[in-house]
Amino acid sequence: MEAAHRSGVLTATSLMVGAPAVQDAARRAHALPQLHVGLHLTLADGRAVLPRREIPDLVDADNRFHENMVSAGWRFFALARVRAQLAAEIRAQFSAFATLGLRLDHLDAHKHFHLHPTVLSLAVRIGRDFGLSAVRVPAEPGLTVTRLLTPWLALMRARLRQAGLASNDQIFGLAHSGAMDESRLLQILRTLPAGVTEIYLHPATESGSTIAASMPDYRHRDELNALLSPAVRRALADPTIQLGSYGDIAGYRAMQ
Repeated sequence: MEAAHRSGVLTATSLMVGAPAVQDAARRAHALPQLHVGLHLTLADGRAVLPRREIPDLVDADNRFHENMVSAGWRFFALARVRAQLAAEIRAQFSAFATLGLRLDHLDAHKHFHLHPTVLSLAVRIGRDFGLSAVRVPAEPGLTVTRLLTPWLALMRARLRQAGLASNDQIFGLAHSGAMDESRLLQILRTLPAGVTEIYLHPATESGSTIAASMPDYRHRDELNALLSPAVRRALADPTIQLGSYGDIAGYRAMQ
């Protein structure tokens, strides 16, 4: 992240506040005042902020969220006690982010779990107490999954508009998650659609399962090299492309 911003083209990132290296990540972010940081809300494939005794229906004995997102999503919707625990954990993650002293640029979610209407509603309501102003909409053009999720994406956009929150028009990174190398990034930039686009990557100096067990085939180093690429920097010099963060979306919309 640090190299991708200092020497590359990275303008924004998001932070998992329950991750082991969160304090180091926050220290590095404070040293990069032009880097915008959002909350990467984590409710699957990760560790909770609250202890298990407070959220017993959300986590296992190791305080990790249950892996079956379909089952978890059904319980979020159907069981009041689980929704109460979910709300408490979401609030705890916003609060943990706030204690780091970073300005909250946006909200996104691990595995895009904020597509779930219950998660989104709670995150929007709770996020207002912490200055939330923008939320990622995970819609990548041309994907079958995007077409299948059209009703959920429409509901998401409607709720965000109603709440007065900014959002992007599209993302890139979902179809080739873990494989956003230089050539793929350049191809996206050559065919960039109109509107606000987020291109997301997972850059790191190591790759695969050394980063996370759930990412055995991810090419993190190749994604870092893409962000450091002189060819990518030259492509982004196109005057029709404006780099920024979610915090810039409101101003962009006002100029349209």
